[in-house]
Formats: sequence, C-alpha cells, structure tokens
Amino acid sequence: MPVGGSAQVKDPATGDAVYIVQPKAGQYCGLSAVCTHSGCAVDAPKNGQLYCPCHGSRFDAATGAVVNGPAVKPLPKYTVTQDGDKLNLGPLQS
Repeated sequence: MPVGGSAQVKDPATGDAVYIVQPKAGQYCGLSAVCTHSGCAVDAPKNGQLYCPCHGSRFDAATGAVVNGPAVKPLPKYTVTQDGDKLNLGPLQS
C-alpha cells in the first residue's frame, strides 16, 4: 500500500467496513468506514480525507478527526500491526 493509500477490510466482530490507511511511511491506522453522524458509509480516503456522501462530513484520513461537520465525533480507530508484508487489523480502540 503506498503512502496516502488505503485498503478496505471488514471488522471481524461486526462485519462493518474499515479502511486501513498509511498516512506516513510505515505508519498504519484503521478507521471505521461508518460516519459518526448518521451511520452512512464514508468514501475511501482521497486527498487525505474521508468524505461522507450523505451529509457532507469530512474526516482526517490519518487520525479520523472531524474536519467538517455535521459529524462531531471522530471515526472510531482500530489498531493495525505489521507482520512482514502483512497487515493485521486489531481491536477497536477505546
């Protein structure tokens, strides 16, 4: 996965979509693909942001933080670990 790129996987516990992103070389983060405003699916990261097509919320693709509302809560984050050339999606962070 290139820096700035992403891959979509599923949370094994819920089946919800999760984006694994690489904002900086060797730094990986998992972000829920479910908007915290109304539960719509957000689009894949583009230009460093995830966009919700339902109401226009935008989230930072490196942190999940809200860039533009109406959402007020960040996207939930998952732990991602690297094992050689394989990435593993860990649990939802609290």
